[in-house]
Amino acid sequence: MKFDLHTHHARCGHARGELRDYVEAAISAGLDILGFSDHSPFFAEAADHHKPGVAMAKSDFPGYLAEAAALREEYRGRIRILIGVESDFFPEHVGLYRRIYEGIDLDYVIGSVHVMGGTDIFDLRRWENASPEFLLEEKEKYCELIADSARSGMFDILGHIDALRGNCPEIGSIKTAAVDRMLRVIAESDTVVEVNTSGGTKACGGWYPQPDVLERAAYFGVKITFGSDAHVPERIAEDHELVRKRLREIGYREWYVFEGRERRSLPL
Repeated sequence: MKFDLHTHHARCGHARGELRDYVEAAISAGLDILGFSDHSPFFAEAADHHKPGVAMAKSDFPGYLAEAAALREEYRGRIRILIGVESDFFPEHVGLYRRIYEGIDLDYVIGSVHVMGGTDIFDLRRWENASPEFLLEEKEKYCELIADSARSGMFDILGHIDALRGNCPEIGSIKTAAVDRMLRVIAESDTVVEVNTSGGTKACGGWYPQPDVLERAAYFGVKITFGSDAHVPERIAEDHELVRKRLREIGYREWYVFEGRERRSLPL
């Protein structure tokens, strides 16, 4: 069973292609299951479209859900379409986001940390002239935010759990016990982590999580799924079979998809 649960489209402002383009690309790639998971609006902000180019407007959200549902029916029998969102994790707004997602008929919610200390983690200016001490501190803060997102119980999947290294690759080589603490919390919360193949679009290259973190995730018994994080249709299911092979090598025998917020295992 071939699937991809992490995809984006033009509504978020930094991806190319419409939902239909991703469906057609998924069929061409031989997928059985495609998940839509575009960036949810900034629900806690007063503006309808806070940060255009980062996430969709609040007024766009109903249209996204409706279009996704219509495509699910149109393509029924050719490919299974799942409807989800990728949601930023803001600890101060957990209650608001939880209420919104509980009131929507979604298949899954991906929780990701893109902003820390008010600055986007991929902002190159964040890492200019950064000291080793600063990098360690940032990594430990990020691991704790990811752990908090797992503790919140809001999310079915945790997105790109070490994406902090995206445009600062040296962070990946910094050793800290915070990584194991994070993975223990994720395992104890029974939250699924994605292998996200979009690292190749950033300076760090490769996948999230990086190889040693993925192996530690297996050690702690963290459950796994797959997402390309495609922002162009051509990246749908990128490295899917390589990920499957690697997961089997490190001991995994199943991975997970979601329907109606219910987890379902698939053999690797």
